[in-house]
Amino acid sequence: MNQEIEAVQEIAKPVAPQRTFEDLNVSEPILKAVTDMGFTHPSPIQAEGIPPILAGRDVIGQAQTGTGKTAAFGIPALELIDIESRQPQVLVLCPTRELALQVADEIKKLAKYKKGLRVESIYGGDSIERQIKSLKSGVHIVIGTPGRVMDHMERRTLKLDSIRMMILDEADEMLDMGFREDIESILEEMPEERQTILFSATMSKPIMTITQRFQKDPVLIKVVKNELTNKNIEQVYFEVKPKAKVEVMCRLIDMHNLKLMLVFCNTKKRVDEIVEDLQIRGYQAEGLHGDLRQAQRNNVMSKFRSGVTNILVATDVAARGIDVDDVDAVINYDIPLDEEYYVHRIGRTGRAGKSGKAFSMVGKDEKYRFREIQNYTKVKVEKGVIPTFEDIVGIRKARFIEQIRETIEKDKDLNLYDDMLTNLHHAGFTTEQIVAALVKRSMGLEKNEFADQNLALDDDRRERGGRLGDREGGSRFAGREERGRFGDRSRDGGSRDGARRGEGRFGRDRDGGTRGEERGRFSDRDRQPREREANMVRLFVSIGRRDFVRPGDIVGALAGEANIPGGTIGHIDIFDKHTLVDVPRDVVTRVLDAMEGNTIKGRRVNIEVAR
Repeated sequence: MNQEIEAVQEIAKPVAPQRTFEDLNVSEPILKAVTDMGFTHPSPIQAEGIPPILAGRDVIGQAQTGTGKTAAFGIPALELIDIESRQPQVLVLCPTRELALQVADEIKKLAKYKKGLRVESIYGGDSIERQIKSLKSGVHIVIGTPGRVMDHMERRTLKLDSIRMMILDEADEMLDMGFREDIESILEEMPEERQTILFSATMSKPIMTITQRFQKDPVLIKVVKNELTNKNIEQVYFEVKPKAKVEVMCRLIDMHNLKLMLVFCNTKKRVDEIVEDLQIRGYQAEGLHGDLRQAQRNNVMSKFRSGVTNILVATDVAARGIDVDDVDAVINYDIPLDEEYYVHRIGRTGRAGKSGKAFSMVGKDEKYRFREIQNYTKVKVEKGVIPTFEDIVGIRKARFIEQIRETIEKDKDLNLYDDMLTNLHHAGFTTEQIVAALVKRSMGLEKNEFADQNLALDDDRRERGGRLGDREGGSRFAGREERGRFGDRSRDGGSRDGARRGEGRFGRDRDGGTRGEERGRFSDRDRQPREREANMVRLFVSIGRRDFVRPGDIVGALAGEANIPGGTIGHIDIFDKHTLVDVPRDVVTRVLDAMEGNTIKGRRVNIEVAR
C-alpha cells in the first residue's frame, strides 16, 4: 500500500498566508465570481490543486469534507470549457443527489460571469425526460450520480466523446456505496486523451487500484490535518437514558439558544419519530431520509436554507452533500455506526473560522462505540451535565425579561395598550396574576414527565445496581435489555461457555485480534456454525471480521432498521468475509426488506437467507 502511494508524485508545500487567487493564474471572470462569493485567499487544497489541474495533469486530492475541494476542481474545469462547443466537456461523478446538487450550485456561482456556459445535474428521483431535454439542448458540464449517468449512457442521451476532464468527487464514498462497477464502466467509455481528477477522504486499496488503472502519472495533493475534527467545534457528550433523548435535546436547544441545527439519526424510522416529537413541542423541524421523493427533499432543504425550518433531522446518507452556512450545532441523537461518519457530521458546523457545537447523546448501548470514536479522532470529548428543568425555566425567564426591556426601550407605540392593564384589573385580576399569565403564554413551558427526573445514565445504573454497566457484565449491544441473553447464564439457568458470551469467543478485540481463552487458535475452516434454535432462520450477511464488524454493529443495524427488539436476535457467528445471524422466522421478510440497500459500518451489505 505504501509502495503504491510512493509511486505517485506527492506535493505537500505549505501555503503562504498572502497567496491569492490571482497568483494561481485564474481568469478575470472567475476572479470576479470568487470575489462575489466572499473568498480572498485559496484554501490549501485549492492552492495546491488548481495549478497542476490547469497544467493538464491528472490529480488525486486527499481532503476531508468542507476543505473547499469543489472550487479546487471547479475553477480549472471552467477554465477548460470551450463555450462555442455545446457538447459535454466535463463530467463530475458524485455519490448522492444532494452532493450533485451542491456541486452544481457552486460551479454555477463560479461561472457567474462565463456567459453562455451551461451546467446540468442528473440524478435518480428527478424526471429523466426533463434531463434528456436539457442534455439535448446542449450543456458543457454534467454533474451526476453513477447510476443515472449510466442510464443516460445506455439511452445514448449522454455521449462522452467530447469529455476532456473527468472528476470523481468523494470517490471513497462512492465505492462504499457499491458503485465501483458503474465507475469503471463509465471510465472505460471515456476518451483516451482526457484529464482524470479524483478526490477522496481516504486512500484505500480500491481507490489506488482505480488511480493506477485510469490515471496517468497523477499528482497527489494531500491536505494533512493534525486532528480530524475542527478546533473551532466545542464537542460535548451526555450520558442519557434512551427514552429521555428528545427531552435532553430540547433542553440543550433552549440552554444554548440554538437557531440553526442538524440532528443525526441512524435510521429513517428514528428520523420520522424525532421530527414528530419536536413538532409537537412547537419546534420548526423537518426530516430528511431516503424514502422522500426528490421534490420533498428539495422542499425540505429550501426551508432549512432559508431559515423557515431551523432543525433538520437526517440520516447520514441523506445528509451527504448538505452544505449550509451558519449551522450553530450538530446533535448526534444516535451515535454513528462508523467513526468517519462522526467526523463528517460535526464538520457541518464551525466552518469558515466560525465556532460551532457538537452534542452527542450517548445511551447505555452506545458508550463503547463513542469511546472508539474518541480514539479514532484523537480528541478527548468532555462529558456534559444535563440541564435541569429549573435551569431551563431560569434561562427562559431571563430571556423574557430582556425581551420586555428591549420592547419598552425601542417601541414607541406602547401607549396603544395603556388601557389593557386597567381593563384586566376591573375584571378582578391582580397585577401579579396578569404578569404571570402573560409570561406563561409567552414562554410556553409546561412541566412534563421528565421535569423532576434525573435523566443521566448514572441514575439508571444505580437503580439497577450497576447491572447494565459495560464493565459489570451487562450487554453493550444495541437493543439488548436482558443480560441473560448473552450473559453468564442461559435461559434455562445453565451456564454458557465462553463462545456464547458477549461478542463471543470468535469476536474481535479493538486491535483486530480474536478474543477468548483460546485466542487465535481457530480459523474459519476449523469452525462450524452453531446449531440454530427452533423457530429461527439463519441469514447470511456479506460483511465480516476483515471489515472490523462486531456483533453490536449487526444487532444495531438489524434492530434499528427493521424495528425489532434487539433481544430477539439469536446467535451471531462472524467469519472473515461474512457473518451468519439468526432471527425469528416471523420477522425474516421485514429484516430483508429493511436492510435492502442499507449499510453496516459504512459498507453496503447484501443480506439473504443462508443456504
